[in-house]
Amino acid sequence: MLDTAAYTPRLKADFKDRIRAAMKEEFGYTNDMQIPRLDKIVLNIGCGAEAVRDSKKAKSAQEDLTLIAGQKALTTIAKKSIAGFRVREEMPLGAKVTLRGDRMYEFLDRLITVAMPRIRDFRGVNGKSFDGNGNYAMGLKEHLVFPEINFDKIDENWGMDIVIATTAKTDAEAKAMLKLFNMPFNS
Repeated sequence: MLDTAAYTPRLKADFKDRIRAAMKEEFGYTNDMQIPRLDKIVLNIGCGAEAVRDSKKAKSAQEDLTLIAGQKALTTIAKKSIAGFRVREEMPLGAKVTLRGDRMYEFLDRLITVAMPRIRDFRGVNGKSFDGNGNYAMGLKEHLVFPEINFDKIDENWGMDIVIATTAKTDAEAKAMLKLFNMPFNS
């Protein structure tokens, strides 16, 4: 039987053992608390027009995102009505989940080592998708690259937004840290 109390995710141990020391040496931090770290990873699936026509689509997206994240996803709802898009207030439009701690490291590990190599015609992720504050955002065209999703039971192919929030002050620090996590940047 696996002792979950003693289990540490692979990337979390790698961060403590190797990445922190490399970051401290590269940027010349004088205090360990200055070293940037991962804060959270936010996953989001927006159903768009499909959710307007069929309310079960948002439920399906929520179930898929729960499988991918390993944590219950929340349904996102419309804040106000928009007649042009046939959206009414409090209509379900998608799903989101915020990962922290061990689940965050496990998801990042699966994203980098399992899901990204399964992307068709993959040449790396954009190295310029930082927001100026050390946070990285990317999108996937299909959520089927995750092995948790059973291809035969899928009724809809969803796109997915992934935001990796860090405590880094600059984009250069965040990019260096993600490179040490083996994030495959193309530039």
